[in-house]
Amino acid sequence: FINIFLLLLSGCNQDDRVKGDPDSPGYVATRYFYAIYNNKDLEKAADLAAPQLSRIMYSYGSPSQFARTLLNLQYDEVVIEEDRTNVSVRQQYDEEAKVNLVFTGYFNGEKVDDFRSVRMVRKKGKWQVSEIIADPYAR
Repeated sequence: FINIFLLLLSGCNQDDRVKGDPDSPGYVATRYFYAIYNNKDLEKAADLAAPQLSRIMYSYGSPSQFARTLLNLQYDEVVIEEDRTNVSVRQQYDEEAKVNLVFTGYFNGEKVDDFRSVRMVRKKGKWQVSEIIADPYAR
């Protein structure tokens, strides 16, 4: 019984926590940040990013360095949800979209809530994160 449980548990993937339509920009944006923060996998995140952003990401060397320096967000573990308050049904059929994400997690034992917007582009039928929009309220 324990072996079966461990086998099932090892088959679980962090991406399984991301729910939604895999063809939507919000789903891809959420998977991008899950790859950075929960999977700590720069390559997986870069696969979901536009080429220019991927090059920038790789220049930082690690997901934690990229998150700390460029995103100014650090988490040990985080839950990421799409803020769908201003989502248009049409955006799924456009070639560009802006996605707002809410981050709730912990860093060094302290709760950290934050919000980020990303610009998405559709290339060859697949959504990619093209830009992380600067936080207008950051210092």
